[in-house]
Amino acid sequence: MDDNERFLAVARDRLARDGMDVVGMATTQKEALRLAEELHPDVVLVDISLGAESGFEVTRRLVADFPDLEARVVLISTRDQDDFADLIAASPAAGFLPKNLISGRAVYDLVGVGDR
Repeated sequence: MDDNERFLAVARDRLARDGMDVVGMATTQKEALRLAEELHPDVVLVDISLGAESGFEVTRRLVADFPDLEARVVLISTRDQDDFADLIAASPAAGFLPKNLISGRAVYDLVGVGDR
């Protein structure tokens, strides 16, 4: 989930090249929750900075509504991880990836699963 549609397209293409099936993309919390219910994703990437919305709140809602996503949400940002270290640690997310380092392998390594 990201509020930048251009980044969503780039990330989708990068992850697909790495063999991941990207089943949905959302730009708002409401859309992310709807898609999670419809598509039952194995992993969800959530941008920390979503304009008026908080990626931390989206992550909490996703895990509250879909407990199977606990430790399967990856927080992403262009900002440094240290800027959010305490919030990342307190969240139910698997962890954090800088947007420029997103890859299928990095996502799988973070959530603790191998290639599918």
